[in-house]
Amino acid sequence: QVQLVESGGGLVQAGGSLRLSCAASRRTFSTYAMGWFRQAPGKEREFVAAISWSGGSAYYADSVKGRFTISRDNAKNTVYLQMNSLKSEDTAVYYCAARPGLEFGLRPIEYDYWGHGTQVTVSS
Repeated sequence: QVQLVESGGGLVQAGGSLRLSCAASRRTFSTYAMGWFRQAPGKEREFVAAISWSGGSAYYADSVKGRFTISRDNAKNTVYLQMNSLKSEDTAVYYCAARPGLEFGLRPIEYDYWGHGTQVTVSS
């Protein structure tokens, strides 16, 4: 079992920045690939970014590429999502997820463990 706790969400003006954190409970965190997903009201959960176990590989949704950066610190059991140049359409609940194994996935079904989410609201 892996418990994930997100933090760092909030209200920000368009063009601003936020940094989300996701702390994992398990010492074997480094053996999990990690992903960030988001879900806006009335919409399905969608992929945002993912990172491999080592941090050597990352992948982004086209909608956030060039604005968001995913990273991880395995010594701290934490994955981050740096969000810059935020837009109103980025408003959603953001979830981090863990997938056992070395490589990341792009679909929610590929992840076994989920946090409870953190709200990000971007005002225009």
